Amino acid sequence: MSKSKRALIQITLSLILAIIAGVVIFKWTNGVKHTAPVAAVEETVPVVVAKTDLGRGVKLTDEMLEVRKFTKASRPSGAFAEIAQLEGRVLNQAVGMGDALTPIKLADKSIMGGGVSALITPGKRAMAVKGNEVMGLSGFVRPGDRVDVIVSLTVGRDEKPVTKLVLERVKVIATGTQLTPPNEEGKTASVGVYTLELSPAESERLALASTQGTLHFALRNEQDNADVRTTGTTVPQTLAALRPKHKAEQVRQTRRRISIEVITGTNRSSVKF
Repeated sequence: MSKSKRALIQITLSLILAIIAGVVIFKWTNGVKHTAPVAAVEETVPVVVAKTDLGRGVKLTDEMLEVRKFTKASRPSGAFAEIAQLEGRVLNQAVGMGDALTPIKLADKSIMGGGVSALITPGKRAMAVKGNEVMGLSGFVRPGDRVDVIVSLTVGRDEKPVTKLVLERVKVIATGTQLTPPNEEGKTASVGVYTLELSPAESERLALASTQGTLHFALRNEQDNADVRTTGTTVPQTLAALRPKHKAEQVRQTRRRISIEVITGTNRSSVKF
């Protein structure tokens, strides 16, 4: 057999073997693709969430809610599956957009009216007083703020004017009909009514003060928890504030401070000038 024929046979065999190897590899890889394990799809469950940011005291409607899919592992405890279960319920805390609604975020089922009643701390009472632009610091007193309440009235047979701090760190839960601060930064407005959260005893004190005198609010820093006790102030005390002392009075006070001790033998005596 000639060299050219032998070379041709070798090339042909090589091609046949290459084709066979390619077919085998193709079938093997194709089989691997079909037999590869498919990732398990985790089961999901429906959960009712807030469609937008909602404030405390809001009465829920179906327009405020939507249903989203949660995995079983991520589903919050007690979450609701149907919007109908929540219609008419009242929030006792603010929720953000996309937050799941759970029983802990809802007021008791007996509270179905929403508004101020859902915002009152158990044991407290809501009481409204007539306000004005001065009392509200030109609109800077807003829901959630803490204020001290000061009253100016007359007392005694002589009807002497007295001003006294009567309540401190009182929570403002509503201004007018607004239960939450306005969103716009710097927006101010005067309102005619301020609703405060008080204990029963504080409610009595405020009722008397508002009917017998003129009220003023002193806005507090939210971090200021100090208790304040005052004796009140009268007209003479107010006018005497920051008044310079009389020279004769200053001399008498200076003289009262001079004391000389006289020692005679074993006897000691003190002489004051």
